[in-house]
Amino acid sequence: MIWYHGDKRTKSYFEGWYLKCQTKDGQCLALIPAIHIDGDGCKTASIQVITENQSWWLHFPGDLFHAEREHFLVQIDGNVFSKHGVELAIHEDGIDLVGKIRFGPFQPLRYSIMGPFEFLPKMECAHGVISMKHRLEGELLINDERIDFHGGIGYIESDRGSSFPSSYLWAQDTWAEGSFMLSIAEIPFGRLSFTGCICAINLDGKEYRIATYLGARVGKWSSTFGSVRQGRYLLEVDFLKKRELPLKAPCTGKMIRTVHESLHSTIRIRFSNGAKTLLDRITEMAGFEFSQNL
Repeated sequence: MIWYHGDKRTKSYFEGWYLKCQTKDGQCLALIPAIHIDGDGCKTASIQVITENQSWWLHFPGDLFHAEREHFLVQIDGNVFSKHGVELAIHEDGIDLVGKIRFGPFQPLRYSIMGPFEFLPKMECAHGVISMKHRLEGELLINDERIDFHGGIGYIESDRGSSFPSSYLWAQDTWAEGSFMLSIAEIPFGRLSFTGCICAINLDGKEYRIATYLGARVGKWSSTFGSVRQGRYLLEVDFLKKRELPLKAPCTGKMIRTVHESLHSTIRIRFSNGAKTLLDRITEMAGFEFSQNL
């Protein structure tokens, strides 16, 4: 697997990594290191931090960014994100964030979440799942508030391309017995577009995959509901409550778009195989984003 892709085919490019860290008592923190290159070839980097109540955008010169291709390792101005954990020493306007979190072994998917779509040239946005779930140890101090991650759980994914989809839905949840991620998006294909989906559900050690390339069909989807059917499998997600905070997102390589994410959404996940219910879960710890008609 190539962990850092880069792109020499086009000047406009971004690549970012989403690391969600969740404590045993339900606190969440998300970290998003990224590299972006605009149409003029100007290279910059960023780290976004999001908690339940606040989000921060931290901007860095591009020469302070480094990433490895052969294994997961991203460094920005001395802040390290890797398969071993994160080490942070951020002192910017409005935020002091220091400390270390160690990661347990990653739980990867059996194969790329994009399937054969990963090989399509010039994909607007290609998604990756690095770890569906892993253990956390350590602590962070954010603006004098101590967050204890000992015994917590984490999740890591990535995105790369030129822009986020114009319309998309994303949801993610991790708990003791399983993990879940879903993305529905409008995908440009030449002069046309289609609604596609990717979804992975891990339950008690078994992986379920629902995706357009496996024959899945997206039903209704909105800021409050999403449904996908694939053969006998039916996935329905109700988005019941959310508290959204602003994040920066790429548009032709520039981080000029504002989207909104909630780290503490209340959602209901219903997943069935014919008449058999495989999962019916209500959680207050889900991540959620919805954006439509850019």
